[in-house]
Amino acid sequence: MKTSALESLALPLLALAGGLGLFGLFIWFDGHDPVQAWGLLFRGAFGDAFSLQNTLQRAAPLMLTALCVAIPARAGLTVIGGEGALVLGGLACASLPYAITMPAGAAGTLMLLLAAAAAGAAWIALAGWLRQWRGVNETISSLLLGYIAIALFKHIVEGPMRDPASLNKPSTLPLDESLRIGSMAGWDVHWGLAWGVALCIVAGLWLLATIHGFATRVVGGNPRAAQLVGLPASRLIITACALGGACAGLAGGIEVAAVHTAANASLIVGLGYTGILVSFVARHQPFAIVPVAILFGGFLAAGSLLQRRMGLPDASVQVLMGFCFVFILASEALRGRLGELFNIRRPVPAAAGASA
Repeated sequence: MKTSALESLALPLLALAGGLGLFGLFIWFDGHDPVQAWGLLFRGAFGDAFSLQNTLQRAAPLMLTALCVAIPARAGLTVIGGEGALVLGGLACASLPYAITMPAGAAGTLMLLLAAAAAGAAWIALAGWLRQWRGVNETISSLLLGYIAIALFKHIVEGPMRDPASLNKPSTLPLDESLRIGSMAGWDVHWGLAWGVALCIVAGLWLLATIHGFATRVVGGNPRAAQLVGLPASRLIITACALGGACAGLAGGIEVAAVHTAANASLIVGLGYTGILVSFVARHQPFAIVPVAILFGGFLAAGSLLQRRMGLPDASVQVLMGFCFVFILASEALRGRLGELFNIRRPVPAAAGASA
């Protein structure tokens, strides 16, 4: 295995191991057994069929919000506004029946999801446009746009579109039964999982096997070379932002149509922010996002088990994911040096060896 490939695999694994180790130390100082906690994390995520289905259900939106980070990242951007695109996608999904008469069945559901994707695409494309035409840093603009999206969401859901019957938890009117997304046959997991896996595969193939995807990677890898060969960098960057935003918006639409049946504050639980971590652990590789999202979906699914068995707060898994994120960022300092640390020598070309 080449050293670069070894690093791409080893560094995220070392970062995850470091995060789990630091989490164990953290709860040990709090008077709990870290070995028990690690065992409960595995049991809560993959221990039985119920746990696995819970994990897969939680992983579905993470795959899509991770793509919101990964696709622009391949164009050289750091976009962290998936949470805003997700909530606006959910809002668009819930509000479309207010605006038009929806056809029943799959056609109506597809219209809801397209509206959700369009809302997310427009929101993240705005961050790309601000970067290319106004010189605004996309990391800052996408983060601030996320806060604006959440405020807009709350204003509309708690105001003009509030269902009068939703007393304790302001919500929009629930979607008609015929428009909701059901579970896959034989599984208590909605079809959003299939959407997430399919889009990760499509995004990976698009980046690797199409001219447009190759041009996007060139812009992200070497902007000067892209300019020299005449690639439309601005258009490619804004397109990458729009595609990533569409994925996050679709995640919000699926959460509304498959889980919550209406737009409410249950959408604002940090799925977009967790998607950032998933994308970074996966090294912004769409194919790798699928297993990483399942892993972090397992962490989220195991939170309640840690709470019941050990008395830890349900948010303890957020601490674990925070530790993992810190280690992922720190691991960048080792990129290109892993071979030196473990005394792995790079192969010397035959010509160089002969001349020596």
